[in-house]
Amino acid sequence: MFNINEELKKLPSKPGVYIMKDKNDNIIYVGKAVSLKNRVTQYFRKTNKTTRIEKMVSLIDHFEYIVTDNEAEALILECNLIKKNMPKFNVLLKDDKTYPYIKIDIKSDYPNVFYTRTIKNDGAKYFGPYANPGAAKEMINFIKERFQIRQCRVFKSNKRACLNYHIKRCLAPCVNYVSKEEYRKQIDQIIMLLEGRTDAIIKELENEMKISAQKQEYEKAAMLRDKKVAIERISLKQKVSNINEKAIDVIGVYKNELSVCVEIFFVRNSKMIGREHYFLNNMQGEEISTILSDFVKQYYMQKEEFPSKIMLQEDIEDRNIIEHLLEQKAGKKVEFRIPQKGEKLRFIEMAINNAKITLENKTKDKQDLVLNLKQVLNLQKLPRKIECYDISNISGDYMVAGMCVAIDGVIKRNLARRFKIKTVFTQDDPRCLEEVVTRRIKHSIENPKGGFGELPNVIFADGGITQIRAIKRAIDKYNVDIPVFGMVKDDKHRSKNLIDENRNIIKLTEEQMNFITRLQDEVHSVAIEYNRKLREKDTSKSMLDRIPGIGKKRKQELLKKFGSIEGIKEASLEEIEKIKGINADLARNIKEFLD
Repeated sequence: MFNINEELKKLPSKPGVYIMKDKNDNIIYVGKAVSLKNRVTQYFRKTNKTTRIEKMVSLIDHFEYIVTDNEAEALILECNLIKKNMPKFNVLLKDDKTYPYIKIDIKSDYPNVFYTRTIKNDGAKYFGPYANPGAAKEMINFIKERFQIRQCRVFKSNKRACLNYHIKRCLAPCVNYVSKEEYRKQIDQIIMLLEGRTDAIIKELENEMKISAQKQEYEKAAMLRDKKVAIERISLKQKVSNINEKAIDVIGVYKNELSVCVEIFFVRNSKMIGREHYFLNNMQGEEISTILSDFVKQYYMQKEEFPSKIMLQEDIEDRNIIEHLLEQKAGKKVEFRIPQKGEKLRFIEMAINNAKITLENKTKDKQDLVLNLKQVLNLQKLPRKIECYDISNISGDYMVAGMCVAIDGVIKRNLARRFKIKTVFTQDDPRCLEEVVTRRIKHSIENPKGGFGELPNVIFADGGITQIRAIKRAIDKYNVDIPVFGMVKDDKHRSKNLIDENRNIIKLTEEQMNFITRLQDEVHSVAIEYNRKLREKDTSKSMLDRIPGIGKKRKQELLKKFGSIEGIKEASLEEIEKIKGINADLARNIKEFLD
């Protein structure tokens, strides 16, 4: 038996990594510490903790730790364990292979430019990642329009050049119309373009233009001029600041009550060459410095190429040790900067503003709905998880319940649940609701990681004050605080408003009422469909079981072939006779009985 208080006393005051686990031995959090004793003990003190950490601590059943020689080793081990185990309470980033890259197979005699989402150790050169797939494809299209590289996916020698050569889109290396050296010049220019070194390309093109003009190769000079103009235009589009830095990343963080967005700008030679954004769930209660610290560790410790400077809006924990580790990986100096004024501060503000816009665009409609519901329902917490219940029966028979779930204003059909009523044997919807909600709450309390997940922030019942009181009785059994509201119907059996447990009518906007109506329709559909399914199953079972000569196997074959009793009724004698084990006499008996 693991005794947390006793194990805390045994912790060493040394650097290392701690691993928090739940009662099922699942890793739920990994962290590093300069002093394991001080850091791990903090979690179990009655001090102010964020919602995320409070939730994590409530699930800790036992913990393990690994002692390291120094803080740097602890940081590397922490990052590796997080990447391997993906604990639910750590910052988790998508692997880079999910983002698009531009690939140049530089080991080929005549390299090509590809769009890919997978990085391989194949000697090729990769540029990216691009947060927007369209930006990567647009750049490839530009390259293939302005540089006469091969368009074919697989290179092979040919007897004659293809159409791309004749429209001046390819130099036709397949028929030896260009040397490897001349072709490689184009590839070098493309690499410079993708690295943001457009000034160097323009100088090269100007020199080539002069030489071509001197040789009276005017058509070639005109083509080089057009390429130069196109690259100058794309260079102007990329240029974003007067920062005199060769390679910097700029990171901005914005958070609201629903989520966190981290935006990264990649600036090379004062030109924006790309950007990325990440959404971090369950981090909105954390300080910006904590979000940045967790993010940069996960993001940069798995990178292979690094900028010389990383601009942040706030200082971070472990700044010196992270810089040291990145310098070791990069083989050059990498430092974090927190700009206080001037152009670099403006750039940070631009990244934060973009993070804000990105987050608001993603969550605006649902965020407004959830925030407004919190206000109009006078809730203490955001109603991020809403559950709705409805009962269905036929005169007291086939009594079932349906549950539907909305997360952040979106109905999640995969989270819907169906219940058979087990303890109520008469038509009594309130008692049925009490049974169902009791079972549902018990399930989450006994098994937080089970199919029902966390408890809801609010419950809606399909009904009025009687249904609300029934659900409140279920909730009170477990001493949890979940607000309950009733969806009162009009004469057409549609929700007309909400009421609370004190019978107060809650006025809703049209948008809010539409959302409540969608919930009502969804939960009603879940309950009705389950009721219908049970009735059809029971009907099929009882009718076929009464036919002499029809056992379990033949019944299964009939239903498998025709789907239902109605399907068997509509089938011809010849069709029924084709079923394995059914002869002409039995087929006639089946038809006569069902008719």
